Amino acid sequence: MAAFDPMIFVQFFVGLFAAVNPIGIMPVFVTLTAHLDEQERNRTAYTAAIAVAVILIVSLLAGQMLLDLFSISLDSFRVAGGMLLLSIAFTMMNGKLGEGKQNKQEQSESISREQVGVVPLAMPLLAGPGAISSTIVYGSQYPDTWSTLTLIGTLVIFAAGIWGLFRVGPAVVRFLGQTGINVITRIMGLILGSLGIEFIASGMRALFPGLS
Repeated sequence: MAAFDPMIFVQFFVGLFAAVNPIGIMPVFVTLTAHLDEQERNRTAYTAAIAVAVILIVSLLAGQMLLDLFSISLDSFRVAGGMLLLSIAFTMMNGKLGEGKQNKQEQSESISREQVGVVPLAMPLLAGPGAISSTIVYGSQYPDTWSTLTLIGTLVIFAAGIWGLFRVGPAVVRFLGQTGINVITRIMGLILGSLGIEFIASGMRALFPGLS
């Protein structure tokens, strides 16, 4: 069991922000809620934030149980999660928004859904495979009670941040423009790619000690 320190809080939060890229998802949110009035748009933002918190907290608490159920070691999952983060990062560095998280069928289905806060915003755009795998890795690496509570607090703060960003989403999208959002998306992709490489490297060192 690794000792928990305050920097893990920061690393986990930054990694989540890069994996989720809520600023890059803002144009999608604005498009999906364009037909709603301000009150309904704010309610959708609140629903999305609550759903993200629930999905990631459940992943945090049940992640190790899931790994044990399938007899998967944390190091193997760390390597697989790192490869997944790298895949998403490459998509983001190409300036593509949400294409690595939502396929065409899911996009077409979301058009006919009135409640877009849960699908497709919370799942799969926000709490997608990258965020879930990252959460499981941290939860399994720091399983003691204090660390778990700290990670849950991080997820709650993160979800509240998503809610706040979506509340001002239309204004931010107008201010940044598509070019500004693409720049931020590429920077987040670079950070996410670096995190993915760290996951892979640490997992490979544990699986193959001779590489150290």
